[in-house]
Amino acid sequence: MSGRSHSYTLSLTWTGNRGTGTSAYTAYGREHSFAAPGKPDLLGSADPAFRGDATRYNPEELLVAAIASCHMLWYLHLCAEAGIVVTAYADAPIATMVEDRERGGWFTGCTLHPSVTIAKGDPEKARSLHEQAHKKCFVANSVNFPVGCEPTVTVSA
Repeated sequence: MSGRSHSYTLSLTWTGNRGTGTSAYTAYGREHSFAAPGKPDLLGSADPAFRGDATRYNPEELLVAAIASCHMLWYLHLCAEAGIVVTAYADAPIATMVEDRERGGWFTGCTLHPSVTIAKGDPEKARSLHEQAHKKCFVANSVNFPVGCEPTVTVSA
C-alpha cells in the first residue's frame, strides 16, 4: 500500500438506558449520539423496523449518506479542475439491504441519482466526470456491494 494514511476518530455514547439496561430486548432504547471535537452531536438510533427512533439517523442511512457525500465531493473537485461550473447539485440515493435472521443484514446495492446544474462547460463531459468521481470515491471503494450512478445534467439558461 502506498500513499498517506488518514485517521478518523469520534465518540459514540449510548443514551437508551431506560432504567433497567438491557434486561430485555424491549427494555432499552436504541438512541445514541456521535461526537467529534468542534462539531455538533449527531443523534442516531436503529431503523424503526428494529425498534429505533424514526426522528434520528440510523446506521444504514449514514452509510448511504457517506457514499453520496463522498461522490459529490469528488465530482465537484473534478468539475472545478475541468472548467465545468456547477451551480447546483442534489442527489436522491437509494440503497437496498436484505435482512436474514441467521446472517444478520447486508446491503445488496446502492444507486446514486445526482441531478447537476452547470452554468459553464460541456454537459457530456460533466456527465462523464461522474464515472471518474465514482472511481475515486473513498467510501464506494470500501464497501462490498455495487454502487451505481444515474446522473442528470442540466445547463442553466
